[in-house]
Amino acid sequence: MIRSIRALARATMLGAALGALAGCAALNSLTGASTPLDAYTLTPLSGAGAGGGSRHLVVELPTASGAITTDRILVTPSPLQAAYLPGARWVDSAPELIQTLVVQTLQSSGAFRLVGRTPMGLFPDNTLLTELRAFQAESGPLEGPPYVVRIAVTMTLVRDADGVIVAARNFEGSAGAGSDQPVVIAAAFDAAMDRLMRDAAPWIAATAGGGGGV
Repeated sequence: MIRSIRALARATMLGAALGALAGCAALNSLTGASTPLDAYTLTPLSGAGAGGGSRHLVVELPTASGAITTDRILVTPSPLQAAYLPGARWVDSAPELIQTLVVQTLQSSGAFRLVGRTPMGLFPDNTLLTELRAFQAESGPLEGPPYVVRIAVTMTLVRDADGVIVAARNFEGSAGAGSDQPVVIAAAFDAAMDRLMRDAAPWIAATAGGGGGV
């Protein structure tokens, strides 16, 4: 019971803090609407493959809920609350950010001859569909970091020749953040995505029949 009360208090305090910050941001917008937000991005995995891939893969723009389909950094104090980190944003919307990271990671892996966002006039061997199910910072555990970033995706590989689903799999990555500073939260997102892609990239390469390695 005590643990539940503490957890509720922590979530309430986080929600109140974010609400106050959001309120301040709204008031400030009346006098400084043109104030730029600090922009953050995510880094792809460095290439480790030997090259020699012969297949062509298209990575479609991920689908996501309305709360995620934005360039604002999502924070959820509780399962029923959603807020955005004041003073910070992603360089692109979250789906575009994930698409770019996946394309860059697979391009540098050497597992494919060509990886792109569109067929680029060629017939791809496979298309990767991604549903971005979670992409937020959440209230952390009682005896842990105050925030935990959680990223969850469902990836589906489709064979373009006949539209058959080759395989589908869920992937998740998480990382703790020691404060609500945007640079700290963004670094936790980067670490969580790194962990997710270290599982996802080899699976994509193997399932799609890419050569080389990831």
